[in-house]
Amino acid sequence: MSVEVVLVDDQAMVRSGLRSLLEGDGIAVVAEASDGEEAVAAVLRHRPDVVLMDIRMPVLDGIAATRRLVAAGSSARVLVLTTFDLDEYVFEALRAGASGFLLKDATAEELSDAVRTLAEGNGLLAGAVARRVIEEFARLPTPRAPVEHVADLTARETEVLRLLAQGCSNAEIARALVVSNATAKTHVSNVLAKLRLRDRIQAVIYAYESGLVRPSG
Repeated sequence: MSVEVVLVDDQAMVRSGLRSLLEGDGIAVVAEASDGEEAVAAVLRHRPDVVLMDIRMPVLDGIAATRRLVAAGSSARVLVLTTFDLDEYVFEALRAGASGFLLKDATAEELSDAVRTLAEGNGLLAGAVARRVIEEFARLPTPRAPVEHVADLTARETEVLRLLAQGCSNAEIARALVVSNATAKTHVSNVLAKLRLRDRIQAVIYAYESGLVRPSG
C-alpha cells in the first residue's frame, strides 16, 4: 500500500536521516516541520497517513500538537519518536491521542514497519515498552476517565477489552477465547467502534483509566 508521512522534528539532520530511511523503503515523505505549529498546519494541509512526531520541540511541543490534530479531526496516525524509553512525556502523548511509540535508535526496518502498521489502522508500541506503558496505567490508583458506551459491549467484547489491556495480540486473543484469528480481529474492531477509540493502544488506556479493568495483585 502507498503510505504518506509528515516528519516532525526540530533537528534538520534528524529529519533528513528519517526521510532517507523512509523514502529508501518506498514510503513518501510529503512534508517536514520543525515545531508543533508547523506540524499541525502541514498535516491538515497534506492529510498524510502517519505523522512521525518528536515530543520536545520549541513553539509547540509534540503532545500539544497531537491534541490539536485529534481535536481537528485529523485521521493521520501519530507515531511518537523519542530518545528515551522511559520518557515521561510518552504517556502524555499517548493520552493525547498518539497511536504509537518508537525509539529513535530503531532500525530502518523497524521504522518502516511501524509506519506501515499505523497506516493500516493499528496501534504500536516498541517491544518491551508496551508492557511498561500497560503497567503505568495499571498503577493508576483511581479511575481518571468516565466510562462511556461500556454498556454497549457484549460479555465477549468486554473480555476482549480485558485481553487488550493485558497487551494481547489478535492471535493471543484468539487462543484465549478459542476462536479464529479472523473472529478475534472482528471482536477487536467491534470494541474499538463501540467505545469510539482510534486503535488498540487507546483501548489499553481507556480500560485502565476508566477503571473498567484493574490490575491483579
